[in-house]
Amino acid sequence: MKKTEYAIVDIETTGGNASGSRITEIAIIIHDGTNVLDRFETLVNPQKEIPLPIFALTGINNEMVRDAPLFEEVAEKVMELLEGRIFVAHNVNFDHSFVRHELGRAGLKWTAKQKLCTVRAARKIRPGLPSYSLGNLCRSLDILLENRHRAGGDADATAILLSLLLQWDSDDVIIKMVRKNAQDQRLPPNLPPEDFEQLPEKPGVYYFYSQQRQVVYVGKAKNVKKRVAQHFSGHKITPQRQNFLKDIYSISFEVCATEFMALLLECCEIKKLWPVHNRALKRFDPKFGLYEYEARNGYRYLAIGKLAKHQSYIEMFHSQYDGVNLLLKLTQQFGIDHRFCHYGTIEGEASAIRDLNDLPEVSAHNSSIDHALDFIAESRPSFGIIDKGRTADERSCIWIEKGHFYGMGYIASDISITEASEIKGYVTPHKSNNYIMQLITTFAAKYPGKVVRQATLMELHQ
Repeated sequence: MKKTEYAIVDIETTGGNASGSRITEIAIIIHDGTNVLDRFETLVNPQKEIPLPIFALTGINNEMVRDAPLFEEVAEKVMELLEGRIFVAHNVNFDHSFVRHELGRAGLKWTAKQKLCTVRAARKIRPGLPSYSLGNLCRSLDILLENRHRAGGDADATAILLSLLLQWDSDDVIIKMVRKNAQDQRLPPNLPPEDFEQLPEKPGVYYFYSQQRQVVYVGKAKNVKKRVAQHFSGHKITPQRQNFLKDIYSISFEVCATEFMALLLECCEIKKLWPVHNRALKRFDPKFGLYEYEARNGYRYLAIGKLAKHQSYIEMFHSQYDGVNLLLKLTQQFGIDHRFCHYGTIEGEASAIRDLNDLPEVSAHNSSIDHALDFIAESRPSFGIIDKGRTADERSCIWIEKGHFYGMGYIASDISITEASEIKGYVTPHKSNNYIMQLITTFAAKYPGKVVRQATLMELHQ
């Protein structure tokens, strides 16, 4: 039987992602697990400037690569060395993405059939070390590391590390890791496999954490484990994806009863935590609000203005037009003098009515403002949503208080509810926002049988 051979690869690049950066140096060591069989190392002309921070890290400058071969000129040699061998690197998906992309640019279609990440292998075979970066591993394991951050020096150290790991691997960890489609080979390099293995195949919300235990991403899924695996599959090489995977050091999750409950919890958590890799929900933020204030002359004013932190608003709007339109309707319906309304700015006490003719009496005017605000408050519905629970012994519940999302939670199946407002006592409060209310309104319209108002309470007990 042919002996297993490894192609140990290390590269230096102009940046951190394969789509926008190029290789400046590559080293490939062919290894049989004990001895070095062949070696290839060369600088590469990246055909672009090497940034100063990269020069400071690697020592490779523009002058050094000016007369080096283009990658296209060494592509066939690289392909020859990689074919039929296990692709090995420290953080294997990084090196693999660059080499695969550069070979593709040279017209050669290639993907490693088997890969081995020495970061992951070291975590499994020698757990408990303070750090698994190549430099720190070499210090912990007394591996000589010369020419740090150069392809040849790092490849030599990785070859020694591989030899040691193979010697210590009494449980055939490496054999299991290089099997085709081995799941943990697709995981981010810093993520412990047990974090992935514990994920449930149920609806819920999952959290990705950085090395400092900060939440960097929140997601929801109908099947948490399947969705998380999708994050780590494929060959996308965008900088966003590579930075995203590099930042993941651990995962936690919360099981939800339904995908809709998971969606609401995801929205709440993103708004509360603002993880660095969550961007989509930011575009749903309303920009304007309806405000009410009282000037020193005793008259109360209504105004449409931009939303600001720590300012209480009466209503939110996605556009200034929507806010102005509502304010105009209120002035007509409740006879509010237009001079006490501001369409687009909050004037505050500095506002003064210059036309003092025929002003309404203060108390009568302020009473009209009260009626308008009462109308807005009363037009907001309060209702609950009851759905299936995480188990047969419970039900999930959502409570909407006067048109705003109040919270969500779970009720034991044996608890009898006689008043719709009792649902409020079983939910965990969350901060409402316009996007969540859009989701709830759409859900309530689609599934009216799950909406609980006073008239429908009897349905809960049938």
